[in-house]
Amino acid sequence: MQSFLLTVDRLSTWVGKTFAWSVVLLSLLIGWEVFCRYVLNRPHAWVLDAQIMLYGTLFMTAGAYTLSKNGHVRGDVLYGFLQPRTQAAIDLTLYIVFFMPGIVALTWAGWGYANESLAIREQTFSADSLPLYPFKFVIPLAGGALLLQGVVEIIRCGLCLRDGFWHRRDDDVEEVDVDKLKEMVSVKDSDLEALERELAAKGGLK
Repeated sequence: MQSFLLTVDRLSTWVGKTFAWSVVLLSLLIGWEVFCRYVLNRPHAWVLDAQIMLYGTLFMTAGAYTLSKNGHVRGDVLYGFLQPRTQAAIDLTLYIVFFMPGIVALTWAGWGYANESLAIREQTFSADSLPLYPFKFVIPLAGGALLLQGVVEIIRCGLCLRDGFWHRRDDDVEEVDVDKLKEMVSVKDSDLEALERELAAKGGLK
């Protein structure tokens, strides 16, 4: 079971990191358009639509990746003090009552929405129009990835309720907190307190 969970984590990570390259394309596109607009005095009507589609793709495809890393915002001030089984019970309730119905609806509606757009070969409303239907297929793609990752999170909650602890997730880049930073540079709290006293003493001499 754990291998299946980690495999889905890695899939969500791959999707997120693959589409994260759209931010590079977005930055290059914006820089190029600024140059064309203010230096060459030749703006392009289609660039704004392309920017919106690239940003939308980046935003939507990051959902499953963020969920796989447990990175979505929650009230950690209270949640962090709870026992793992209590955390799992809360998460499981929220996943079943709110998350799953919403994501299923997003994926289902997004698929129909994208196919309708494809049927009419929908384009953007601008002087230089762009095909819009490929972008709309990002909606069911992102919804499907998020739905799959949500199933994994529900399974994780069940395992935590059974075992009393959270099982390991797929490793990735993480923010370095204060405790980890202390370990990395081999600094103890007593060393920091001594340094503070020394600085305070020097400040007092002045």
